[in-house]
Formats: sequence, C-alpha cells, structure tokens
Amino acid sequence: MRAALILLASVVFGCLAGALTYLSERNTAAAALAALAGTGVSVPTLHTLISR
Repeated sequence: MRAALILLASVVFGCLAGALTYLSERNTAAAALAALAGTGVSVPTLHTLISR
C-alpha cells in the first residue's frame, strides 16, 4: 500500500512538472524529460518523507 502511494504521488508530481514545462517552453521533448526527471527525483524523496 505504501509503495503504491509513493509511486502514484511521484507520477502526479512528474505530470505536473511536465505540464508546467510544456506550458513555458512549448517543447514536447523537454516536457517529457522534465516529467521523467520529476518522477525519478520524487520517488526517493517521498520514500524518505513517508517512512514507517
């Protein structure tokens, strides 16, 4: 349950980062990279924040 919450929240953060990047740059590739980077960075961060 905890892993699903972390992964879902990280995907949401990644989508927000990608959407904001797309709105500012109008570049799909940059938005995709920002979304992947946002997702990848938020997984370990949320893992430490949502500890048992």
